[in-house]
Amino acid sequence: MRVFVTGATGFVGSAVVKELLEAGHQVSGLVRSEAAAKSLIAAGARAHRGTIEDLESLRSGAAAADGVIHTAFFHAFSQASLGTRLRVMLGGSPSGIVSRFMSAAVRADKRAIETLGAALMGRDRRLVAVSPTMALSLGRTATEEDVADPASVGGIRAGTETAVLALVSRGVRASVVRLPPSVHDQSKQGLVTQMIGLARKKQVAVYVGEGKNRWAAVHRFDAARLFRLALENGEAGARYHAVDDEGIAVRNIADAIGRSLDVPVVSKSAKEAAKDYSFYTPFLSADNPVSSQLTRKALGWQPTEVHLMSELDQLLAHQ
Repeated sequence: MRVFVTGATGFVGSAVVKELLEAGHQVSGLVRSEAAAKSLIAAGARAHRGTIEDLESLRSGAAAADGVIHTAFFHAFSQASLGTRLRVMLGGSPSGIVSRFMSAAVRADKRAIETLGAALMGRDRRLVAVSPTMALSLGRTATEEDVADPASVGGIRAGTETAVLALVSRGVRASVVRLPPSVHDQSKQGLVTQMIGLARKKQVAVYVGEGKNRWAAVHRFDAARLFRLALENGEAGARYHAVDDEGIAVRNIADAIGRSLDVPVVSKSAKEAAKDYSFYTPFLSADNPVSSQLTRKALGWQPTEVHLMSELDQLLAHQ
C-alpha cells in the first residue's frame, strides 16, 4: 500500500514510518526541512516537502496515496508558520498566548484533516488520525465507545475526532487512534518527561493532592504497530486505543522519579503546582485511566514492549 504519513520524522511518526516500511508498504512522509528529508530518505521512505498549514502539499501527498496516517500537530510554537505565530503573539494579552496557540493548532489540524480527507475520497481509501485520551471524560476508565468530551482537560482536541469521523460519510475509511499522556521510549516519556525535567530543575518531584489520579501509557513502537493495523484492517468510524498500561497512579511516577534522582517527593495543591507547571497543571492532576480491550479484540493488537515504570527505572538509573 502507498502510505502518506504526516509528522513523519516526529517521535510517533518516525516509529510509524519504520513499522510501515518493515511491513512492506511504500511510504511518503511530510517533512518541513532538508535535514528531516535526509533523515526520512535514509530510513527508506520518500520525502514530501510541506507543512500541515500548506494545504496544497497535503492534498498532493494524499492524492498519490492509498492511505494516510496523520500524526502531525503543533506541539511547539516554532512549528507554526510565521503568520500564525504573529497572530498568536499580537492577538491579545500576553496571558492568553498559550490558549491562542492551542486554538490555532487545533484549527490547523482540522483544516489539514479536511484537506487530506477530500483528497482521499473514492476507491475506499483510508485515513488514520491521532487523538489524545485526555480528550475523554475523566475520572473513570474510558473505552473505545466513549466520544471525545469538549469539557475534559484535553477537550480542545475533541474537534479532531469529529472532523475525522465526518469523513466516513464521504467515502473515506477514516478512523482514530487515541494516544495516552505517556507515549514512551528511552528518550522521551510524554508528560512524564515534563515531570522529570522539573524534578531536576527544582530538586523535588511533585504530584497533586493525593496523587491517586491515573495516567495510561504505551511504548511508541507498540503504538506504531497499532497505527499500521488500523490502516490495514480498521473499520470506518472506529476509535482505537493505543494503551498498554491502563492507569498508573501519578504518585507512583513521582515516587520513581524522586527515588532515582534522590530528591524529595511532595504533594502540592493545584494552585501551588501551577507556579512551576503552568498550563501543564490540569494534566498533572487529571485522572485518565483508559482501556484498550476492544482495540485488542478488533485488531489483534498486543503490546510487547517494556512498560513505562520499568523503562523509567532503567532510564533514570543510568542518568
